[in-house]
Amino acid sequence: MKILSVIPACEGSKSFPNKNIRMINGKPMIYYIINNAIKSKYITDVIVTTNSNEIITIAKQMGVRVKKRCEDLCNAEVSLDAVVYDLSSEINFLEYDYIITMQSIAPTLKVTTLDDAIRRCIEQELDTLISVTNRANFYWKRTKDGVVPLNEKRMNKHQLSPFYMEAGAFLITRSQYICQESRIGKKCDIYELESDEALDVFTFGDLKQAENILSRKAIAFFVNGNSHRGLGHIYRVLQLADELFTKPDIYYDINQTKPEFFGMVNYNLYPINGLEELIEGLKKHSCEILINDILSTTKEYMQALKKNLPKMKIVNFEDEGEGAYLADIVFNALYEGSFASNVRAGSDYYIAPKQFLMCEPIIIKEQVQDVLVTFGGADPKSYTNELLNIAKKSKYNKIHFHFILGKAKKDFHELLQEKKDNITMMYDVTNMPEIMSDCDIAITSRGRTGFELAMLGIPTISVAQNEREQRHNFMSEENGFDYLGINPSEEKLEEALDRLVNSGTQYRKNIQKKMLSKNLHNGRKHIMNLIDNL
Repeated sequence: MKILSVIPACEGSKSFPNKNIRMINGKPMIYYIINNAIKSKYITDVIVTTNSNEIITIAKQMGVRVKKRCEDLCNAEVSLDAVVYDLSSEINFLEYDYIITMQSIAPTLKVTTLDDAIRRCIEQELDTLISVTNRANFYWKRTKDGVVPLNEKRMNKHQLSPFYMEAGAFLITRSQYICQESRIGKKCDIYELESDEALDVFTFGDLKQAENILSRKAIAFFVNGNSHRGLGHIYRVLQLADELFTKPDIYYDINQTKPEFFGMVNYNLYPINGLEELIEGLKKHSCEILINDILSTTKEYMQALKKNLPKMKIVNFEDEGEGAYLADIVFNALYEGSFASNVRAGSDYYIAPKQFLMCEPIIIKEQVQDVLVTFGGADPKSYTNELLNIAKKSKYNKIHFHFILGKAKKDFHELLQEKKDNITMMYDVTNMPEIMSDCDIAITSRGRTGFELAMLGIPTISVAQNEREQRHNFMSEENGFDYLGINPSEEKLEEALDRLVNSGTQYRKNIQKKMLSKNLHNGRKHIMNLIDNL
């Protein structure tokens, strides 16, 4: 089967000079259209028809045929049908099975999409297949009686019937239907493009959008969370995913992570069973950047990734394993100090949840009235239970304790049954900033929740859940935290609680001043800038 791609590309208009040769990520726009035609596994020949000497040079450099178009066919009044038919003076269209018109205004089309459309056209024996985009919306027209809607009734936009508009990406038609007035055959169908691939560049704004689309990299996450590891890694990945101008894939190990830990998300979640399945998925989706949030990696794991995807960049979070030195960048906000050259450590790389970015610090009251108790998604050391025993003591009857239980807390069902006037049990909350802001002091693990409490300036007692957390030195006295170490006795917890409950206003204000001395708002920007520049 022979298929000819015809690429019409005139010089730019007065309103948009040199449109087709405007640079997008270091290449002229026309390059992307010609390159798709060259890379297609179905297209056998390519010809560019143009009146531009610059485009002729580019096309010849890329190894495709060129026809210098006469000026009579280069004005806005001439149809594209006539421009394509003009080539029949040099080319016998009937030597080809299909002629594909690919307009120079459509640089964001993917070659895989083009090939899928050609395949469909062949398999369904279509005469014509036209690229379209769904522009269902509320449309109006002007008549002699005024403006009237095209829709019979108003409804939510997603309920509207499809309304298809032609896109410049491609029009595939059997060669015998090419004539001066038309390129449409009898058996015709449409191919709906995703909005990003249906972009036609007519304005400078369109050009900038095309640049943004073509700059995007295929990014994937590999993350795990459970009752032992906690769920903070999953929360962070979802925060990072929202920073991207694309929809990333998120992989998780079915042996370590339950899908319900992700909550209601609209990202592509891929359960995998082992490294081989992860690599297979990354290859299938042509991953360019993999972000690991799985704690320590092994040398073998990282070497396998690099061997199978040698061009892929790898970003790791909180990685202290042997594989860390093989990553392109390692981020670790929980540690301060100097590490290997590929490690970015310290609070400058903390990713604050979006809902905390607009929060104001709490106002320090004369008396402590509300205490927040939260130990992350899992609380493997069961500190919650110890604090509950303390909170039940009569001396705290006038203090209200707000307990937050995470999704991975094993005995949350039993704890939710606790009944006492000064104790509130909450499970899997979604309004954490609001709850925190109502509290005067807090008790928490030595993880990411400490950053959130620091942003709100809430005097906090901190304990470690494991040896790893013992090294998380942001939650230290220097930054306003009362750190008690790992496995403190119930008596030590109670003493620390009493110190804060009975402390004066100025004492807690001094603590708050230390906590607010760190700017924790810009970590997202720091991290995304480094990832974008990989």
